[in-house]
Amino acid sequence: MPSAFSLVVETPGFVLLNKAAGVSFHSDDGPGLAVLAEQQLGYKLYPVHRLDKVTSGLILLARSSDVAAQLTQLFSSHQVEKYYLALSLTKPAKKQGWVKGDMAPARRGAWKLLSSQHNPAVTYFISRGFENLPFRVFLVKPYSGKTHQIRVALKSAGAAIAGDAVYQGSSADRVYLHAYALRFCLHNTEYHYVQPPTEGVLYQQLLQSDALQDWMQPWQLNWPQYTLPKQVSE
Repeated sequence: MPSAFSLVVETPGFVLLNKAAGVSFHSDDGPGLAVLAEQQLGYKLYPVHRLDKVTSGLILLARSSDVAAQLTQLFSSHQVEKYYLALSLTKPAKKQGWVKGDMAPARRGAWKLLSSQHNPAVTYFISRGFENLPFRVFLVKPYSGKTHQIRVALKSAGAAIAGDAVYQGSSADRVYLHAYALRFCLHNTEYHYVQPPTEGVLYQQLLQSDALQDWMQPWQLNWPQYTLPKQVSE
């Protein structure tokens, strides 16, 4: 049985895990990610944010209630920069840009984007295609933290994530959404981490190319004015 997570970083204040796709954060049908991590690492952990079950990638867990409160505040005030990698088999209506709008529950556990802007989900994405790859690559920066936010944003842009049947994504061996990078400041120290995806046939193809070369430190890109290099295939 594949591991539910791998340990990326262990500090006195927090741990950073690389969660496997398909692992629930909460203990719904058996122990969830936080419980499994506590069992494996041997000490108490405090959740400060979460990932969808289908999403792989970086997730922080605090090692004390004090640090948990500080990290929770950073997430709540949008002072943690989060970057996601998604793949789609369809081309979006626009290659990059904002997706903004309120979100409301829809059918069968899905969410939908509304035109209203009372408490909107705010997302910016850039994307690129490659002649030798059968999919389009999206680097996504959410500026808010709503349920299914990125999945809904890319669906609304005409490029549902590969494998995401809830949002009519093309059939694939997994949902191709990965929490790729984090940057934040805690106790006057800046932390930044990047974790390329490893699970999934399409992500393996991505890693075998040089497609991520310009995106290895996504916080250094000029968000949201970043434009693709001229030589990049559209």
